[in-house]
Amino acid sequence: MTATTGAGSSTSITDKPRFDCRNAYVETLADLAQKDHRIVGVVNDSVGSSKLDAFKKAFPDRLINVGIAEQDMVGVAAGLANGGRTAFVSAASCFLTGRALEQIKADVAYSNRNVKLCGMSPGMAYGELGPTHHSIEDIAWLRAIDNMTIVVPADPIETAAAMRWAAATEGPAFIRVSRMAVPEIYDGDYEFVLGKAHTVREGDDVTIISNGTVLWRAIAAAEQLAEEGISARVVSMPTVKPLDTEAVLGAARETKGIVTAEESTTAGGLGGAVAETVVQHHPTRVTILGVPEFAPTGSAGFLLDRYGMSAAGIADAARTLARSS
Repeated sequence: MTATTGAGSSTSITDKPRFDCRNAYVETLADLAQKDHRIVGVVNDSVGSSKLDAFKKAFPDRLINVGIAEQDMVGVAAGLANGGRTAFVSAASCFLTGRALEQIKADVAYSNRNVKLCGMSPGMAYGELGPTHHSIEDIAWLRAIDNMTIVVPADPIETAAAMRWAAATEGPAFIRVSRMAVPEIYDGDYEFVLGKAHTVREGDDVTIISNGTVLWRAIAAAEQLAEEGISARVVSMPTVKPLDTEAVLGAARETKGIVTAEESTTAGGLGGAVAETVVQHHPTRVTILGVPEFAPTGSAGFLLDRYGMSAAGIADAARTLARSS
């Protein structure tokens, strides 16, 4: 477990400019494709929402648009991988994982194909479109599938680093690519390492474990708690599967409890992975913040706040653990 060099900045995380991780995704994909002819993109009529227009222009014969046919999309990607290509699948996460789950299981994971599933606009990014477009179950679904790596980057730097790791690593992987703008958390020299957490803020009273679009809110919560004299450790957990169990158990041993916060369902996501780890190896109190139901229609920010994932909501959960005996 390593600390990031960007964590010591005197600027509050809430004051930093915010970025769309899809831009980092497509810029990195184009750079990788320029260097490696084996890299191809496969989409489900989502060139625009995946921001792949420039990639399509640069590599017109290396972007396959199957139309609104997610099962075919994953099957085509698996076939391309079987032929020696590195296939990056770009689609709204709710449709990629919901409609093509059987193909992900059988054609990609079970067959161990070199396919990178890139879930675009995950969580509640499509907030105003309601529960049909929320993708809060994707992590839980894919955690149950053997041989599937799950990565949830927290900022554009980590998104790009995860993409580079995926291109250089054989085998299936799922990467969540955020649509909701987030501040940069890491420095430019950040390196993604599979299965490794990062302590982005030290603390010994309570631990907050988070990733994706919620991580910066967890950091903001820790900033608020520091003003009250509560020392909150913030652990970034970009890899949900495999989980950094050493970081989790370190938090269980060294602090009074763990709060997990994620843009995902409370059943089977990051919180579930953390709880499963501590209950088997070092029981401690765990509070799981996430989405416990079909979330209603509303902006992504409103919905995160509704389910306790504002900075104040995360701070309140952590404060309760820190002050309990």
